[in-house]
Amino acid sequence: MASVYSVTQVNSYIKNMFVQDFLLNRISVRGEVSNCKYHTSGHIYFTLKDKSGTLSAVMFASQRRGLAFGLQEGQQVVVSGSVDVYERDGKYQLYAKEIKREGVGDLFERFQKLRDELEDMGMFAAEYKQPIPKYAKTVGVVTASTGAAIRDIMNISARRNPYVQLVLYPALVQGENAKESIVKGIQTLDAMGLDVMIVGRGGGSIEDLWAFNEEMVARAIFDCKTPVISAVGHETDVTIADYVADLRAPTPSAAAELAVFDYSQFEGRLQVIFQALTRGMERSLERKKSRLDQYRLKLQMHHPERRLNEYQQRLVDMEEQMERFLEQRLTDRKHRLALLCGRLHGLSPLETLSRGFGYVTADTGKAVTSVKQVKSGRHLQVRLADGEMKTQVLEILSYEEEEGEHGRVVD
Repeated sequence: MASVYSVTQVNSYIKNMFVQDFLLNRISVRGEVSNCKYHTSGHIYFTLKDKSGTLSAVMFASQRRGLAFGLQEGQQVVVSGSVDVYERDGKYQLYAKEIKREGVGDLFERFQKLRDELEDMGMFAAEYKQPIPKYAKTVGVVTASTGAAIRDIMNISARRNPYVQLVLYPALVQGENAKESIVKGIQTLDAMGLDVMIVGRGGGSIEDLWAFNEEMVARAIFDCKTPVISAVGHETDVTIADYVADLRAPTPSAAAELAVFDYSQFEGRLQVIFQALTRGMERSLERKKSRLDQYRLKLQMHHPERRLNEYQQRLVDMEEQMERFLEQRLTDRKHRLALLCGRLHGLSPLETLSRGFGYVTADTGKAVTSVKQVKSGRHLQVRLADGEMKTQVLEILSYEEEEGEHGRVVD
């Protein structure tokens, strides 16, 4: 009976064969870079390919000094290193120590040519980009019905907003008929009048993602009336669809984050706005009430009845002032009148007569104030305090020797 070996023994035997092969220990391989992934640890995993085959390769972080440029999909390179077997998986791969760039591969050259043509047509221009709605209610998804992409989109959508409706068009995203399926999915969902559309798939090599580099897919996205978010592969993967779409998301998960708004944050934001509006309304109401009170006071101050009362009070004050003024003037006049009466009384002939004097007049009624005004034998009338008497001049005695200025003789 033939010997039976374990898997580990077989893998170890094959590994020893590789180690003993001088050619495989120091080898340089030319090929096109595909499915290039930069690991967080610093290692680079990629595939070298040509028209007939592929070869898995890895460059560890410790060997990165042998790489003088950024390794990307489609680059034509020469990789120097050794081919060895990874015993755990039983797979061989190229362990790169140095990578030199020679040019671009066929697919990458096709990619660059189509990208430049579409850019010259203006299909990448910013003025044709549609804004992504902030509060989408219906989200269309063009991707495979199975796979990580649709699961991630569904999970994130349910977490962020369970009220958003997802509409899936299960398209082929890889293979010979993928481009026609993607175009059909875009056109079908666009006719439904959805708020936004996600077009994409999970990661893969440049060959796996090539359907999203086809011109017919790019034109379908450009002609789409619904805003389109492109979500093809991983963050380092770039396709023609990314350039044409209204917005590029690095991954399908990120596309779901961009398309579906967070309902809890939306509610919180609404609550904050509601509270701010409430406070604003309360402050505004207080200001209006204060202003109303001011207007009420002003109205009360300028009320006709108040003004009338004020005028009436002023009239009363003026009347009292007038009365006091008149009373004062009357008192002053009475006092002055009393003084004048006293003076008049002192100058009154009757007062003089009451002290023993008489008032002498001729028979013509003219006053006699000098002896020179009369002649002997002339009749005169003397008025005393208690009556009158008629007299006749018997003799005239003059106290002056010469005639004065007392006038002429009374006729």
